[in-house]
Amino acid sequence: MTAQEYISAAPTQARPAGVVISVDAMGGDRGPAAVMAGVAIAAKKHPGIGFIVHGSELDLKRLVERYRLQGRVEIRPTTGVVTMDDKPSQVMRNGAGTSMWSAIEAVRAGEATVAVSCGNTGALMALSMIRLRKLPGVNRPAIACFWPSRNPAGFNVMLDVGADVKADAPDLVQYALMGASYARNGLGLTRPRVGLLNVGTEENKGRAELKLAHEMIAQATEAGSFDYVGFVEGSDLPSDRVDVIVTDGFTGNIALKTGEGTAKLIGDFMRQEFSAGIFSRLAAAFSVRALNRLKKRMDPRRVNGGVFLGLNGTVVKSHGSSDGTGVAAALGLAVQLAQSGFRDRLAARVAASLQGMAETVQDVTAGGAHS
Repeated sequence: MTAQEYISAAPTQARPAGVVISVDAMGGDRGPAAVMAGVAIAAKKHPGIGFIVHGSELDLKRLVERYRLQGRVEIRPTTGVVTMDDKPSQVMRNGAGTSMWSAIEAVRAGEATVAVSCGNTGALMALSMIRLRKLPGVNRPAIACFWPSRNPAGFNVMLDVGADVKADAPDLVQYALMGASYARNGLGLTRPRVGLLNVGTEENKGRAELKLAHEMIAQATEAGSFDYVGFVEGSDLPSDRVDVIVTDGFTGNIALKTGEGTAKLIGDFMRQEFSAGIFSRLAAAFSVRALNRLKKRMDPRRVNGGVFLGLNGTVVKSHGSSDGTGVAAALGLAVQLAQSGFRDRLAARVAASLQGMAETVQDVTAGGAHS
């Protein structure tokens, strides 16, 4: 079913005064057509939500009329576009007239609760940090994503997956706190289980900062209202042993891209095998329902949307190649976080944990000095 077919002929309505999502309509590989197709699907699924879309006024007016979104969508005209090849430093200096900048600015001004963009990840993080600023006490923001797993909810949370390539022990503790808060709001878990990604589960393995973070996270469980399961390995990413996987952005991004590539490879292999001959095609015909269910579970568009954590505002990064279905999933995540009051809860959790973390660092460091 196309996005156009999905939209009903219901009468238009004024943009609600409640939850509003700010959308960079020009970001991504597919341009405003895919983004607005996603807005149309999300508007149908969430009738009480308003949208501010930023980009080419001519293109957006045409798409708003096509999907009958008048009254649900406010258009903010912009002339500039952040491309996938633009360097974050260039965008920071010259990005004021772009759709990405405008989308973030709407959150900064309090006109919208969450910003969503399919655009350049580095530029989006740089602009978000400049315009929204970091939460007090947060050293390095992180990008968190959902990872398909055997847990009842169907997903685990992993962070960081690319905001910063490095992280020291206090950063990893903050990731644990923020990831646990995200799991509570995004997966409905009362007390998430947190694991620290390492090359083995033995306590004597790993770099020095991982060993220090291991001790610090174990002592931060009450302040962060989570349970710590200790070190986890790559094989635990999709397991039901853990709810939140903490790692640095370099390792997390490689794991994320490897997982996506592996899922695509398996899908390609299955299509090749089921089309190899007449008996294979016959087997595929008998298995079509099971195959469709498997395809849906493996579809990366269902979990599209990485969330920037640690900022004075919520930003959701959608895949650059997202189609309407993928954009709608990212917008649905944005709506969920906005309705849960996630940013305020995260800020309160981080603030309450800062003192406890400072004491933990002092205790662990002192203990190491005397050992």
